[in-house]
Amino acid sequence: MTLSIALTLRAPLAACMLAAGIWTAPTLAAAQTTKTTPQTTALPPNTPSITANRPAAPAPAVAGAPRTIKWEELVPPNWDPLAEFKDVNFGMLDDGDPRAMAMMKRLREIWDQAPTNPTLVGQAVRIPGFIVPLEDSKDGMKEFLLVPYFGACIHSPPPPANQIIHVLPKTPAKGFRSMDTVWISGTLSTVRTDSYMGTSSYRIDAVTVLPYEDSSTRR
Repeated sequence: MTLSIALTLRAPLAACMLAAGIWTAPTLAAAQTTKTTPQTTALPPNTPSITANRPAAPAPAVAGAPRTIKWEELVPPNWDPLAEFKDVNFGMLDDGDPRAMAMMKRLREIWDQAPTNPTLVGQAVRIPGFIVPLEDSKDGMKEFLLVPYFGACIHSPPPPANQIIHVLPKTPAKGFRSMDTVWISGTLSTVRTDSYMGTSSYRIDAVTVLPYEDSSTRR
């Protein structure tokens, strides 16, 4: 497989395989250590992700407080995004192979139509992630996408739609920029949103948007 098609196929495949729980986290975690990212500052330890870098286990839930969830919970247990491609030998595909182009198109369709987890719908939740701005203003961000790993939708193709949350803050979120890490909380709903940065299966009307802080680093 040539380099360009490998990058095109394998980057989104990594997201899909992680979401489906069929690829081990250390593989992507190791790859992240070599990335170069302009206009970024050092991220805190255990930055939120669906890989090995996750916040420490949350404290027991307080009555009436939003429940902290993980990105994996957004994926239905039995969903296999790669079911149609189990017999495909990616090593035999070249850039000009029509089968490769057709497969990438079909793969994108599967991701954009990714199913949701109905058990979470209507729940008040809290989840960490990375910001992908959609509408920014002098008053702050009026809407953005929340994604589970650094670079999604910006430095790499969008992950499956059930790994993207469309966030509408109650009031514009001030002081944040692209790929900042935050905690958001609000009621989770299944509203499909097609944006120029990617397709999301979930929406949260966020009550709070707070800078990310790992509880394991507090003293």
